[in-house]
Amino acid sequence: MVKLAAKCILAGDPAVGKTALAQIFRSDGTHFQKNYTLTTGVDLIVKMVPVPDTGDSVELFIFDSAGKELFSEMLDTLWESPNVLCLVYDVTNEQSFSNCSKWLEKARSQVPGTSLPGVLVGNKTDLAGRRAVDAAQAHEWALGQGLEFFETSVKDTKNYEAPFQCLARQFHQLYREKVEVFHALA
Repeated sequence: MVKLAAKCILAGDPAVGKTALAQIFRSDGTHFQKNYTLTTGVDLIVKMVPVPDTGDSVELFIFDSAGKELFSEMLDTLWESPNVLCLVYDVTNEQSFSNCSKWLEKARSQVPGTSLPGVLVGNKTDLAGRRAVDAAQAHEWALGQGLEFFETSVKDTKNYEAPFQCLARQFHQLYREKVEVFHALA
């Protein structure tokens, strides 16, 4: 049994549900907070995620960061050397989806020359009548960026675990590949 640790950056515009997603994941779906204050720096959430069919687990250190530009310079040092990325947008807010390109570029700039595994998460699917971002369009964009795609409703506790389970699998796969390279050199 291998226990790994991965630094996960949670990125996206303000009010897309990053903090709610992280909190509901940490509480295993038992705690949905109706009112959140603006994240002004970074909150750290740590959770062990088992990797199916391996007996291994990945401890995700989830850095829930402010979405406001005014805080972004401060985040540069906190964003150093991420292992995985969780990019979140609000399915009712077209601009939050458009800005994912900017957030992705910022995160990838922290690991130049290296692949940064990650997921794109469309949150707030419970607001179906207000949907502004087509799931197929978002899925296509995610694939083009090398990201896995998920939609969630934190409020309805729907699919909130899947993005983090995917990130743990992605990180575990990278670890296995590095171990194989190491063994091939020995």
